[in-house]
Amino acid sequence: MSWIEALLIAIVEGLTEFLPVSSTGHMIITEALLGIESDEFSKLFTVNIQFGAILSVLVLYWKRFLKNFSFYYKLIVAFIPAAILGFLLGDTIDALLESPLVVAVSLLLGGIVLLYIDRWFPSNPVTYEDALDDPNRHADDVEITYPKAFMIGLFQCIALIPGVSRSAATIIGGLSQKISRKNAAEFSFFLAVPTMAAASGYKLLKLVLDQKTEVITNNLGILLFGNLVAFLVAMAAIRFFISYLTKHGFRVFGWYRIVVGSLLLLLMAFGVELSVL
Repeated sequence: MSWIEALLIAIVEGLTEFLPVSSTGHMIITEALLGIESDEFSKLFTVNIQFGAILSVLVLYWKRFLKNFSFYYKLIVAFIPAAILGFLLGDTIDALLESPLVVAVSLLLGGIVLLYIDRWFPSNPVTYEDALDDPNRHADDVEITYPKAFMIGLFQCIALIPGVSRSAATIIGGLSQKISRKNAAEFSFFLAVPTMAAASGYKLLKLVLDQKTEVITNNLGILLFGNLVAFLVAMAAIRFFISYLTKHGFRVFGWYRIVVGSLLLLLMAFGVELSVL
């Protein structure tokens, strides 16, 4: 992987990590279009630079991470389902990461779902009188309970399929629990921190245990560069998404996914080689 290829993939990651369009799916498509061979490092890069993107959450929302311990407990509760399933299905997930076809189908089906999300879960104004008694409490302290956090975690498991979108799955999970759009989106961002930290750490640890540390050391510069670019681009993407989602909902993202997914399927139907194998 060249530095230019790493730059392009990292920009794609930063732009799409927090949008309901699947950052992993877009990175797989980008690698396929660039003709990047699927090897140990490309798989590591695809997972690891997502950690760079979610670090932007820590910077933008650092006050929320210093508020209270119940915030962390809820994140742990939501994190557990995907952590267990991801550990058990690690090899299967790795195999799916090599399939543009899986990504295309997931994008298409997920786009159809997003077209109806605003109708299924209309946004309600956040009026929490209980929270008004303590100005130091955030609205989601009241709105997101432990059972709701666990349900969001179950929805996150769906995103183990490339192309589904972790952001879309967890936000929809929050909306299904009658959580407002803004709080559902922000909790999705927060949940990305332990989820992607664990995924990145596990990928690095697995290479160490398999005695393939040269994959890391030989490409450390590109890996750090990709994380930095993804971090900077994601900073801007988060602010845009929260504002847009609150005002306009999911419909435009649904149509985008349908168009991209359909184009990919058409390309493959006409024999265009998109495999990164």
